[in-house]
Amino acid sequence: MDGRRPERSQPDRADGHFAAALLDWYDRHARALPWRVAPADLQAGIRPDPYLVWMSEIMLQQTTVAAVKSYFAAFTERWPTVEALAAAEDAEVMGAWAGLGYYARARNLLACARAVAGERSGRFPETAAELRTLPGVGEYTSAAIAAIAFDEPAAVIDGNIERITTRIACIETPLPAARKPIRALVQELTPQRRPGDFAQAMMDLGATICTPRKPACVLCPVTDHCEARRLGRQEEFPVKAAKGAKPARVGAAFVLRRPADGAVWLRRRPAAGLLGGMSEPPTTAWTSRGDGATGVEAAPVAGDWHLAGFVPHGFTHFDLTLEVWLANRADDPPIDGWWASPASLAAEALPTLMRRVLERAGVA
Repeated sequence: MDGRRPERSQPDRADGHFAAALLDWYDRHARALPWRVAPADLQAGIRPDPYLVWMSEIMLQQTTVAAVKSYFAAFTERWPTVEALAAAEDAEVMGAWAGLGYYARARNLLACARAVAGERSGRFPETAAELRTLPGVGEYTSAAIAAIAFDEPAAVIDGNIERITTRIACIETPLPAARKPIRALVQELTPQRRPGDFAQAMMDLGATICTPRKPACVLCPVTDHCEARRLGRQEEFPVKAAKGAKPARVGAAFVLRRPADGAVWLRRRPAAGLLGGMSEPPTTAWTSRGDGATGVEAAPVAGDWHLAGFVPHGFTHFDLTLEVWLANRADDPPIDGWWASPASLAAEALPTLMRRVLERAGVA
């Protein structure tokens, strides 16, 4: 035995006191976010728009609030309804998404919009179970939309909420195995009344007070319910299983430049897989599981290729380093693609990695 207290299934608290204290704090300190209906407005009868809730939750997956705000504003101004988004061209949406990362989300965004507009007359399902049937809507997203937009007391669990609940109950089991007791505790804590505000309050608490490092426990509205705080062990939670080293992959990118106007040759990546549907200069067939070819002999066409440098890039599950080769060509190469002028590059659906490739080649 290591002398630690056994795991507890729930914190010490009177029934409902945790939610009441948290919601009272949220009423006074809720973050003003462009997709959120403020507590006072909600109590005045203003209802959240399920389209805006869904859009924000898809964008916020594995991305920060600060990064999402400008994208959310641009998307909702350009496509103010789910029907408008469903009617958009794939390339338009991918281009607008470029820079936000995790591009499978953009493909799922379109697929979901088209399913809601085409099969459900523009109305989102109102329960977490039904929402999970939509493309790209998983357990967390379905619960968040159901709670925030439709008042279903669903257990909403993101990284912030995992951190809060493991501290509240001193859950010693490492993530991801701890998710079962976390879910049970969140479901128990979630009130029947104002479940959407409760979920957003938990998110705000994790983002502003119950932070990964140096949590501001003296300001926490539920500190009396927190076992980790009582034991002085706040920063020990959540416990995470040790991660293995990420594999390192290599590949090559070949940038063709047209001397007359500085245009570069781009192509569309396959719809499935990493960076699916995005634009790129031709690259070799690198994946998360294997290297792509490297060296000038891997070039897709003959040319005056010279090495412009290297671009490292980190994906979630692997690291990639691309060689960047540059050549000039006056006519169309015998490969799929199109010439993109320097003025049009900003509107191309180029992921961050490929923009860095073009920058390394000196053409952007």
